[in-house]
Amino acid sequence: MKRILLGAALLGVGSLHAQPAAHHDVRLMTPETALKAAQAALAQCRKHGHQVAVAVVDRGGLLQVLLRDRFAGAHTPEVASDKAWTAASFRIPTTDLARETQAGQPMSGIRQRARVMAVGGGLPIEAGGAVLGAIGVSGAPGGEADDACAKAGIAAVLGDLEL
Repeated sequence: MKRILLGAALLGVGSLHAQPAAHHDVRLMTPETALKAAQAALAQCRKHGHQVAVAVVDRGGLLQVLLRDRFAGAHTPEVASDKAWTAASFRIPTTDLARETQAGQPMSGIRQRARVMAVGGGLPIEAGGAVLGAIGVSGAPGGEADDACAKAGIAAVLGDLEL
């Protein structure tokens, strides 16, 4: 019994003097992984007859991959990129951000920021408890359809990303 108490006391003392980490490890997606996610999202949208653009950004919101189908609208590459940027920046799905930033909500002013796309179609790419980037889809008929394609893109790479 004395050994257990002494051990518990020593463990407590060690944690009192713990120093903060001098560095932080960051996981990043490879370009190949980002491309695989974008291709899977594009394929999912094509399967349903949607012509879209798909953007994948890194955890800081910097573009890694952009694919635009032949007949996707001229606006779709920029919108897909902004959806991905928004999901990475706020670290939440853009559909959730749309709900949280409606007129009259405390965060409604966020919609006034450049690049913020508070509409469906942008999802963070998470693995091992960390956001590694985000995917944005634009051009399907509505945010739910864009979200479905983005989810397919994430599902295609999730096994590659998990620890």
